[in-house]
Amino acid sequence: MGVTTAPVINGTHERILHCALELFAERGFHGTGIRDIAARAEISTANLYHYGSKEQLLSQIMTSSLTRLLTAADIIRARVKDPDERLDALVRLHVITHALSPQASNVVDDQVGALDDTSRDEVIALRDRYESFYADVVEQGVATGAYTVPDVSAARLGILEMCSGVARWFSPTGRFSALEVADIHVKLVRSLLQAAPSAVPGTPNWLIDTINDIWALAVSAPEEA
Repeated sequence: MGVTTAPVINGTHERILHCALELFAERGFHGTGIRDIAARAEISTANLYHYGSKEQLLSQIMTSSLTRLLTAADIIRARVKDPDERLDALVRLHVITHALSPQASNVVDDQVGALDDTSRDEVIALRDRYESFYADVVEQGVATGAYTVPDVSAARLGILEMCSGVARWFSPTGRFSALEVADIHVKLVRSLLQAAPSAVPGTPNWLIDTINDIWALAVSAPEEA
């Protein structure tokens, strides 16, 4: 997930958000002081407040991260009409972005409780909208008999928790690439849903391009054998 929010005022604002994200991920929101952020961003505390309080910076980071996921999920829904194939694309989106942007992923997942009531409600609304993409495809799959689960809500939560967990253990120097981890999780999710094997092997190039464009990453498509 990204470290900026729209609109980013200037390069200093972007640097502040990047440093705040690093510190929130390292120390937690309550373990990070506004002076810590200012020091890492190499600006004065007075100047930092022109870009927001500590609470506002956290809200900006979370809003940006979830907005990026929603943008990508909207693209997937518009492009992939078959709900079964759409589920695979959503799982790949979630796994790849969580693997390659672990700091933002963990801050969004773990520190919502640090927000004030208004900001928390706004972030939760964005999160709920994003999760609805998964609920919709699981519900459709159950309705057609493609999936078998004891409870749709529990299945949705299980899928998202499993895929989000990648942010805690994935290493770019590890045994599997982010794309390979996505392949594994598609198989795990389909096993959880008692579904047939995926009809689309591997992450399609258009989805890789979408992730690279929205997150400013450099995920490379695997070379053909």
